[in-house]
This record gives sequence, structure tokens and C-alpha cells, in this order.
Amino acid sequence: MQAVKSIGAIGAESLWHPIKQHNGLKENPMVPIVSGEGAYIVDENGKRYMDAISGIWCVNVGYGREELADVAYEQMKRLPYASASMTTEPSAMLAQKLLQTLNMEGRVFFTNSGSESNEAAFKIVWQYHQQSGEKDGHNRKKIISRYRAYHGNTLAAMSATGQAERRIGYGLNVPGFIQVPPPYPYRKDVHHTEEEHGEVCAQWLDDVINYEGSQTVAAFIMEPIISGGGVMIPPDSYISAIRRVCDKHGVLLIFDEVVSGFGRTGTFWGHEHWNVKPDIVTCAKGIASGYQPLGATIVSQKIFDAFISTEADMKHFRHINTYGGHPVATAVGLRNIEIIEREGLVARSAKLGAYIHKQLEELVEHPYVGDVRSRGLLLGVELVNNKETKESIDDSIINGVIANMKEQGVIITRNGNTIPNLCNVLVMAPPLVCTEADADYLVHSLKSALLDSIKQV
Repeated sequence: MQAVKSIGAIGAESLWHPIKQHNGLKENPMVPIVSGEGAYIVDENGKRYMDAISGIWCVNVGYGREELADVAYEQMKRLPYASASMTTEPSAMLAQKLLQTLNMEGRVFFTNSGSESNEAAFKIVWQYHQQSGEKDGHNRKKIISRYRAYHGNTLAAMSATGQAERRIGYGLNVPGFIQVPPPYPYRKDVHHTEEEHGEVCAQWLDDVINYEGSQTVAAFIMEPIISGGGVMIPPDSYISAIRRVCDKHGVLLIFDEVVSGFGRTGTFWGHEHWNVKPDIVTCAKGIASGYQPLGATIVSQKIFDAFISTEADMKHFRHINTYGGHPVATAVGLRNIEIIEREGLVARSAKLGAYIHKQLEELVEHPYVGDVRSRGLLLGVELVNNKETKESIDDSIINGVIANMKEQGVIITRNGNTIPNLCNVLVMAPPLVCTEADADYLVHSLKSALLDSIKQV
């Protein structure tokens, strides 16, 4: 009789996992994850882990929410599917809610992911400029983004992504995508204050637009806080200066809120920290806390109005997703936001994030810790071999810290596959429902792992 294979063994023979080298997996298959509750997941052996990265930055309201399962079940019974070209109650109500949270008049185009949200945004800005009535609108095709930022894995979204290691082996960018350096206070010019550094970085954008010809530039896309690229928080001077530069050149400003939205940074939207209004917001992840695949591209009324005409003019947006605005996904998304608001999870993110940051600041005395930075429950610790030169930590050490923490029952990550020789930032983004006890566990585990890293050298 043939032996029954374990799920781990079947997975090792059949699954292709992203961002993972599979050499050796058949001999040492991964232990399957079988359940989750709150900030924790459990594997099939019963080992419990604090998921301090919220899946992939998305499980904001935590695991085990039966309320969301019930909403999905009831919606599936009532109406399991409708085309995005139709109106359903959950899609209409969620669109209205998103606009209300932004205090924006406009429209919401639903997608299935952050990559698709950004892909739709690029098509919207290209079409908008062509039919907006501006003199050189037909020439505005270029999209400017920033190095270290991540905007997705579809073709245009990857071209906007400023992470060289993500593109190795895939060829060159789609033409017309350009990157500029981001603000990076930890590695700024020592002669500048942080606020001067922010102004200088905004000036780089201004310079590039001038060099390219402002009449050829369609939009600038940015995460309010670069997340997967290393939790890079801009100086307060930066984003308002970026808004001025975009307005000066007639360039649309897109805020990629895929990670920083829905309470992650201690405000509902990440850009609220700087009180700057975007032209377009893209989002996903926390919109449904990972319980359903869902994303959205949200545009101002000014942009939407450029798409209004007669059928013969072909000015309508000619882009559709089979599952965009899916009634089950939008029903879950709507209830997810209700939970965030009802339980005060945005304020909780701000308070608990400050509590963790205060403890993490003690780590700056550690010989490998160069910088600690956070906003809400989005936290980064940059590790270096030398505090004077800021040389990045050896891969073996940072991987050892992550493995050590997993052994202790805490899952974190790093800014892997981003910038050559700068994948040296430990990244944490626990669910917004975690407690002070969970936070203490996270910090204790990190301190212990860093202490062990010294002993190993």
C-alpha cells in the first residue's frame, strides 16, 4: 500500500512559492499553517506564531473574524457574482465609504490587488491627459516613481517599482517609466537637516520633470511611506513640496496606499500625516484585511469628468476586471472598515506603534542597529556592520535574526529582493488588534535574536 503523503510533502512537490528558493524543500518541506486567531497563526504541529508582518501587510483586523466569514457566506447565498459593469449594493456602499474616508468627491474603480490598482491608475492618467483638453495632453505619457518603492508585479506596475532585484532576469522597463531618489533621512547628506533633505529630494523631482519636459510627464506615484523597500519615512517638508512640484507642472499625484492605508500607520490613510490631497489613491491589502482579494483605484471628480462624453467619442474607460467589484469581496471590505472604525483600530495602531517604537529605540545601543523608524504599526530596524560607515549587515546575520525570531514564535521579514547591498532592514507590521503583551513579546524576541547574533560572530 502506498504511503499517504503529508500536506507539507505534497506542497513541496507541487507548489511554487513566491520569493523563495526551493532547493532542499523536498527533503525539508515546510510545515503547513492550519489556523489563525487574532495576531497569531498555528501550524499543523500546533506551534503558535505571532504574525508580526500581518501575512503580507494585509491582515489588519487579525485572524479568525467569524463576522467576516458570515458576511461572505450571506452574500454568496444572495448574489455570488456580478460583473463590474453592473451595480450591486456592497460595491456601491463600499465605494461611497472609501470616498467618505478620503473626504473626496470622485469615483472608485475596483480591482483585485494592489498591482491591478496601480495598473488601472496608469491607464487612467494616460487617457485623462489625452482627453482633458490641455494643449500637450497627448504627449503626457511618462510616469515617475521612486527608487526603493514597490508598486506591483504586473508589467507597468513593475516598471514603476524602483527595486532593481525585482526586475533582474525580466528585461528592461516598459518605456516611459522613470525613477528618482526617495528621501532617506538615515543616509542623507550630513550637511542637511531632515527638513532640508526633504526639500532637496522634492527638488530632484522638479529637476527630472524639467529635464524630461513637463509636457511629457503624466503622473508621479509614491507610497506615503515606502514600506517593503525599507520603511522609509519622509521628512515633514517632503510631501507638501512634492504636491507643489506636481501642481507647477500639471503632473497628477498618485498615492499608493496599498500598505499604508486602513490604519496601518496610525491614521486611516498614510498621507493624512501630511495633510496633502492626492489626485488618485490606489489601495488593496487592508481594504479587506486579506479575507478577500480586493483593491481599488480612487480618482478625484476632476479626473472622472474627463471620461464623460458620448459613446461615439470613445472617452469612457476601456478597462475591465472579471472580478473587479466582486459582491462578496466588497461586502467583506465594507464590514472590514466597519470593524476598523467600531473597534478604534486606527487609534490603537498609533498608540501601540508609539509604545513599540519607544522600546525599539533602546536598540540603538546595539552594535548592529543603525536606525529605528516607525509610524503606527509599520516598523523598520536597519542593521549595519559599521555605524560610522553605515555599511549594510551581512546577509547571514540578518537572516539569522529572522530565523531566530521564528524559532521563538515570531514571524518578521526584511526588505528582501529590493536594492543590491541595501536589503538590510528588518520589517514589522503586526495586526492592528495586537496587545501590549504581544508588543512586549515582539520586542523581547527581537532583542534576544540580536543578542544571539553577536554571540554567533
